Amino acid sequence: MDALLSIMAQVPDAAEAAQELYTDLSWEDFPAFTWETWRDGGWLMIPLFLLALTIYYQAMTLYLRLSRTKAKKVPREVWEGWLDKPEKGEGHLGEVVRFVVGDGRFSADALMRIEAVRARIIPAVNSRITVLSVLVTIAPLMGLLGTVIGMLATFRVLSSAASTAVELVAEGIRIALITTQTGLMIAIPGYILIALVLRGRNRYIAFLAELESVIVQRMYNAQGGEERKAS
Repeated sequence: MDALLSIMAQVPDAAEAAQELYTDLSWEDFPAFTWETWRDGGWLMIPLFLLALTIYYQAMTLYLRLSRTKAKKVPREVWEGWLDKPEKGEGHLGEVVRFVVGDGRFSADALMRIEAVRARIIPAVNSRITVLSVLVTIAPLMGLLGTVIGMLATFRVLSSAASTAVELVAEGIRIALITTQTGLMIAIPGYILIALVLRGRNRYIAFLAELESVIVQRMYNAQGGEERKAS
């Protein structure tokens, strides 16, 4: 109990020392400081590093894939003109328009082809988003696990009531919190990337919905024209 009270009494001094450390840290010392902090985090920093690589690689590849579709950048009047002249279509949207139009006739086959495009792309994107969400959620939990392991070791030192217990406990708490900080630093950008991926997916879904509505409207107009000719 006395050791714990001594630690609490030294908290203000430790906070001031930490503030001076971060204030005096220069850009030249930052790589060495980062490496030292990473090394102090223990063995759990290795799976956190691998987890971060997996999250950012999967998120960036998925985001770039959706960005290349240019579902938002191509105006509606542009791709709607491609329906009349599919050969002028460019990029992924041009390929989708040529696939949907087919022989140039707006029929139920065109709607089935839109549904085929949706069934091919959207479920795969959704499954990868689900995996990404799970991995990003794991990051802070894995960091918390490292903190719990470190705190157990710290309180084991505290229970020994050795003469150097105060210094050892303070250092143990600092090291224990490294993994939690790392997990949060991995998870926050991960959630931002997932939000960007979701926005790209929603834009693509909106494009397919607009394309479907245009096809239905043209089918309706074509049927009305045929009925007027027959009458």
